[in-house]
Amino acid sequence: MTQDISQIWVYLSASPLLGLTITLLAYQLAFALYRRSGSNPLANPVLIAVFILVLFLTLTATSYETYFAGAQFVHFLLGPATVALAIPLYTQFRRVRSMLLPVFAGLFAGSLTAIVSAVLVARLLGASTSTQLSLAPKSVTTPIAMGVAERIGGIPSLTAVLVIVTGILGAVGARFVFDAMKLRDPAIRGFAIGIASHGIGTARAFQVNEQSGAFAALAMGMNGALTAMLVPWIAAYLMNIG
Repeated sequence: MTQDISQIWVYLSASPLLGLTITLLAYQLAFALYRRSGSNPLANPVLIAVFILVLFLTLTATSYETYFAGAQFVHFLLGPATVALAIPLYTQFRRVRSMLLPVFAGLFAGSLTAIVSAVLVARLLGASTSTQLSLAPKSVTTPIAMGVAERIGGIPSLTAVLVIVTGILGAVGARFVFDAMKLRDPAIRGFAIGIASHGIGTARAFQVNEQSGAFAALAMGMNGALTAMLVPWIAAYLMNIG
C-alpha cells in the first residue's frame, strides 16, 4: 500500500496533473468542512483551501511554477465561469430593472468608498506610494485589479494578494456586518458583497441565496468596469494632494 502511494506521488509530482489534482482535493476537503460546520462563514472553503495548498507546497518543497503548470486549467475556467453568472442574473432581471436607481447609486458609493478608503488608510499608516496604489483596485477581480495597478504604478503581484485577502475577509465577515445593520433583503446583501469582495464574495453569496448571488454577480461586473475607469483619476488626484 505504501509503495503504491509512493508510485502515485512520483507520477503526480512529475506531471502537470499535480497542481490540478491538489487544487480540486483541497477545495473538496475545505467544502466538506464548511458543510460540517453548518455553512458557518468563518469556515470559508476558499480560505481553508488556500491554507491547505500553502501547507502542502511548503511541506513538499513544490515550486509555484510546478504547481501552476496544472492549476492553470482551473485559472482558465474563471473566464467561462464569470460569463455563466449572466444566467442567474437573467432570472432576476425584472427586479434589477425595478431597482436601477438604487443599483447605480450603490455602485458609485461602494466603488468610491473602496478606492478612497484603501488609499487613505494606507497613507495614514505610513505605507509607500507604490503600496497605496496597489491597494486602490483591491475590491475588483484579480485580472482587472492587476492590470489597473500596473497602469497606475502599483505592484501587480501585491495587488493580487490584496484582492484575495479582501475577498476572503468579505466572504467571512459580511454576514455579521449585515446582521448588525439589520439588512435582510438578499438583493441588497448580495449587491454589497459583490462590490466589496468581487468573485470570492459572489461565490459566498451564491452559497447562501440565488438572488444574493445574482445581485453579487451584477455588482462584481459593474464594479470592475467602473473601478478600471475611476482608479487612474482618483489615484492621481490623491497622490497630488499628498
